[in-house]
Amino acid sequence: MKKIITLLLIAFTTLAATGFAQPKTGKIKGTVTDGDTKTIESATITLLRDKDSSLVKISTSDKTGNYIFENIAAGKYFVSISAVAHQTAYSEVVELTAAKTAVTIQPLKLEPQSKSLGTVTVTAKKPLIEQRAGMMVVNVDASPTNAGLNALELLEKSPGVSVDNDGNISLKGKQGVMILLDGKPTYMSPTDLAAFLKNMQSSNLEQIEIMTNPPAKYDAAGNSGIINIKTKKGNIKGMNGTANLGYTQGFYGRINGGANLNYRNNKLNLFGGFNAGTYEGYNRLTINRNFYESDHSTLAVSGDQVTYNHFKGNYESFKAGMDYYFSKKDVAGFVVNGNFNNNHQDPNSNSNVRDENGNISYKLLSLGDNPSKSTNISVNGNYKHTFDSTGREITADIDYAFYNNRNNTNLNTQSFDAFDIKNGNDVLLKGFIPSKINIYSGKIDYVHPFKKELKLEAGLKTSFVRTDNQVDYTRNNGSGWTADSRSNHFVYDENINAAYAIVSKKIKKWDLTAGLRVENTVAKGHQVKNDSSFSRNYTNLFPNAGVSFSANDKNQLSLSYSRRISRPDYDDLNPFVYFLDSLTYGQGNPYLQPQFTHNIEVSHTYNKFLTTTLNYTQTNDIITELLKQDTEKKTTFQTKENFSSMKQLGLAIMSNVPITKWWNTNTYLNIFNTHYEGIYQNDPVEIQFTSFMGNLTNTFTIGKGWSAEVSGWYRSKGVEGLLVINPMGAVNSAITKQVFKKKGTLKFGVRDIFFTQKFSGYAKYSDVDVTLAGKRDSRQANLTFTYRFGKSNIPAARRKTGGANDEQSRVKSGEGN
Repeated sequence: MKKIITLLLIAFTTLAATGFAQPKTGKIKGTVTDGDTKTIESATITLLRDKDSSLVKISTSDKTGNYIFENIAAGKYFVSISAVAHQTAYSEVVELTAAKTAVTIQPLKLEPQSKSLGTVTVTAKKPLIEQRAGMMVVNVDASPTNAGLNALELLEKSPGVSVDNDGNISLKGKQGVMILLDGKPTYMSPTDLAAFLKNMQSSNLEQIEIMTNPPAKYDAAGNSGIINIKTKKGNIKGMNGTANLGYTQGFYGRINGGANLNYRNNKLNLFGGFNAGTYEGYNRLTINRNFYESDHSTLAVSGDQVTYNHFKGNYESFKAGMDYYFSKKDVAGFVVNGNFNNNHQDPNSNSNVRDENGNISYKLLSLGDNPSKSTNISVNGNYKHTFDSTGREITADIDYAFYNNRNNTNLNTQSFDAFDIKNGNDVLLKGFIPSKINIYSGKIDYVHPFKKELKLEAGLKTSFVRTDNQVDYTRNNGSGWTADSRSNHFVYDENINAAYAIVSKKIKKWDLTAGLRVENTVAKGHQVKNDSSFSRNYTNLFPNAGVSFSANDKNQLSLSYSRRISRPDYDDLNPFVYFLDSLTYGQGNPYLQPQFTHNIEVSHTYNKFLTTTLNYTQTNDIITELLKQDTEKKTTFQTKENFSSMKQLGLAIMSNVPITKWWNTNTYLNIFNTHYEGIYQNDPVEIQFTSFMGNLTNTFTIGKGWSAEVSGWYRSKGVEGLLVINPMGAVNSAITKQVFKKKGTLKFGVRDIFFTQKFSGYAKYSDVDVTLAGKRDSRQANLTFTYRFGKSNIPAARRKTGGANDEQSRVKSGEGN
């Protein structure tokens, strides 16, 4: 922690020194071109001191490639110049004196990215974080120590993104993020999505796009926005590939590895990959609960429980596809993805039930054995026609996804008195919980640029979903197996039809965008065993608008608004009961309604390195995870309901500052107030917290292929749903070495060095009084090796935005790690 504090002090001291420098006396100017002598507009020009490479000023080149720094104090300086798709270049050292107050640096040429020099490929270095119109972009390869990380760890490092102990992802303190992979949905529940992202290596990823106000072309789903994970693509013919192997050691060890191949000739592009690995870990959960009389203040009984859950498993995933170019204007392709997961969990719980005076009334020992298997196959077919060179095009996608989850639960509950003398027979519960989900989707998108920088985008989409869930429980109280009344069979059908249009226009320094999306939802749920059903049919409009203004080269302002929807996950509508132990279980709610959110953002970017954002969110009928208690049965169960409302006001600041040539720091700070207000069992509930979260990443380029990173994150006390979460954070470090002529990367890293990523919190409202604490195998050391072979930068699959974005993200498909 001292290292992090020291780095923060140095970083902010440097910024302060830059802002309060002594009076200036001269100017430095120059010109930047590419390798073909064409001038480069908007290149980033960084002025650095010669004596220590510290930052003086940042500027950008104008339309003619010229730049100038004015009011510069006497001394020796040099400049660093970078631009997208070009190598970074450095100037010679120049000196300003009292006699020489104006210096012109010799014109600098930036070589284009990926120029092959014999057997060596030179790649331009992009900044770690970019602020683009409507989104924030994380360039994975910009930090060498990202090598060996998985996608979930990359998200945890990303500005504004939080990942809890269970792998659930939130953005700017708000849950309900839609995760896309190359613009396509991930077809997974939060649990399985976390397991999938843990098994996706950074060597296969190019960028992470974070959109808090996505345009109308995307599904309106997602309370807090969209995170799009983009895999690597290229641009020359031939074959290339990557292979990776990694080992991680925490309390348990785990291994992963895989390979990806791409091949392209004039007409045909083939691509594929396979990844596999094992995992093992644990979660330790402590629960203390108080049960009250009807007055909600007189203690009736209490309980304390410790659950230790050990899990292990293995996974395999593959991707295969093809693009065929019929002509320069027509291309068609298909992609097949498969994910397979075998998981085994054996949670054991020790519970004490106490009277109003705290004396033990009885004890319970619950022994669980929960094997599960899940299979997911998705197929996408796509076609694109380009009408002309202006960008007018039409694209079409057809998607199909299939899930088959086979979960089993075996629960043995033993009862003891206060003196550990066994009471009665063991109570045995067996459960077989199969689930099948089929998703069909199709969409068409059209883009038409007009004259005078006017553009129209429009599209249509339809999707059909059927989920078939069954649970068969049998029970044995010592007199033989009998059917349990909690067995059930639930079938859910849903059809969503959508259309959208977007108009954008550029007027001098102004960029204007307005979009509208309409979605009609028709749904029906049927509980087979008791022959009860429900049906819904609703149509909603989702406007989206944005305006940005470039005041000058150093100041850009933007304002955006969107209305969004979050429909219940398919399993959240399922009324089944899922047991953690005999006193704790989860249950779905078939009466859940969708929630609607209004998002407004105002942002200012200064000199392309400092971005300040003010955001406001209001969600009505918010789908909230609740803990409910049954005083008579001494049980606690988890479910979801439509709570009244949630409001959030936040301020975020992000900066990306090169301290020296070899040290770069990225800082993200976010302070936000979250306010929940509603009614629970006729009792008013109001929970409000002002919270702070921050990320700091320091990257060090040591030289001779060595680089290092020290990073950390912290989140203060806050609220998610009606659960108050105590402060938590972590410090990470890593070191990497380029080997085999920079074709290989070897990395060693340690995460959560001080073992501080421990969860704790409480829920106290109405008659609910529960305190929770949990820890997992978060302190880990990993060693990874990545090797790149063949020709570089081959265009793999075109990044496809398939038609099943919303539907896939609402699937829950069994247990994972």
